[in-house]
Amino acid sequence: MNAKFNEIIQSNQLVLIDFFADWCGPCKMMSPVLQEVKGILKDDLKIIKINVDQHQDLATEFMVRGVPTLLLFKSGKMLWRQSGVLSVKDLVSTVQSHMN
Repeated sequence: MNAKFNEIIQSNQLVLIDFFADWCGPCKMMSPVLQEVKGILKDDLKIIKINVDQHQDLATEFMVRGVPTLLLFKSGKMLWRQSGVLSVKDLVSTVQSHMN
């Protein structure tokens, strides 16, 4: 998974990583938000969901202490990071601010 993960975040495309857990209520609230954001931004944004229980190595590597935690990457560089639930409007605005 790590090699594929690194390949994905090295992309020239914006990549939003959602660290989540199946047992997490706020994570479940983020799912429809992420779907709507993807619908708005379409091919301008790739969204990857990482289950912290299945991929503890990645959660540790990126110091994920709580879920949901969102990280935005482009060309291997982390541009933004936030934990907790965001609105569609806030997330779209954040991603759009990093397009260019």
